[in-house]
Amino acid sequence: MNQRRWLAVAIAVGLFLFSIVTSMMMPETDEKIGSDSLNSLLYGTDELTPKIIEDGNSNKKIARLSVEGAIIDSNPTSFWSQETYNHQNFLEQVKAIKEDVTVQGVLLEVNSPGGGVYESAEITKELSNLKKERDIPIYVSMKNLAASGGYYISAGADKIFATEETTTGSIGVIMSGTNYSGLMEKLGIEDATYKSGALKDMGSGQRPVSEKDKEVFQSYIDSAYGRFVKVVSEGRKMSEDKVKKIADGRIYDGKQAKENGLVDAIGYPEDALEALRKDKNLKNAVYVEYQSDSTGFANTLFGAQFGKGSDKDDFMSILENLTTKEAPKAMYYYGGE
Repeated sequence: MNQRRWLAVAIAVGLFLFSIVTSMMMPETDEKIGSDSLNSLLYGTDELTPKIIEDGNSNKKIARLSVEGAIIDSNPTSFWSQETYNHQNFLEQVKAIKEDVTVQGVLLEVNSPGGGVYESAEITKELSNLKKERDIPIYVSMKNLAASGGYYISAGADKIFATEETTTGSIGVIMSGTNYSGLMEKLGIEDATYKSGALKDMGSGQRPVSEKDKEVFQSYIDSAYGRFVKVVSEGRKMSEDKVKKIADGRIYDGKQAKENGLVDAIGYPEDALEALRKDKNLKNAVYVEYQSDSTGFANTLFGAQFGKGSDKDDFMSILENLTTKEAPKAMYYYGGE
């Protein structure tokens, strides 16, 4: 490990020992309370509470949701690190909004290249349920990037905003892998895989891709693509045939997306918020964001320093969660630079 990692470990051990000593010094009757208080002091809590972004009438709330980064369900890669997008935390925020009867509008900010098919569909399902069960309007503000899965989760909104510089679209499904069977043959390396059926090792890079492989994979991709088209068709109130004409995987800027019916208006998050206030009579509503308490001593003092990973670490974390060494994975993901 490098010097920074060793220092992080030393600090973690020190905090652990400090917590043990402190707990031993507390009266037995207060042990649990003291331990919980200490943990909250050091690390904060996971409880979601509304944090005010813009003050207003507390009887009416507009809640902010944010998807920042690749849409994958992953755990932090190290003790100190924080993922850019936390899928489970996002779902918990949606749940908290659903349970708060004073929330009367949601602004979803999206800055994402998309990601997993499952995670994108799960977000869309939960947002749809929120609209149906609570009759809450959802406006979307697309920021720098809202492509593929980033558009998938936006399509069902009541109104979509994008800037002229926003990259969006990329409607489609991709599955990538590497086949190195030709290299193995040149090196004299033989595949020694034993399987119960001809397609059991589909996607393996150790043997040539068969026509049947291609047929099955394409059918799988087409099925996922059909679900994507349906989501856009229902959300944007377009025929599926019309969606397919603009959903060949290409990207659009905000202006092009508006011309093709993929977004409703050109604007930034503040414009989307203002429109939501005006359209839904929420002018004086307080604007909040549901957050867990990350202001613990350890997080505040050390988190920013030791949570910083390299660009390479971030890339590998995303790669590992989107695919595996042995088999490709279908994704609603835009891979352009």
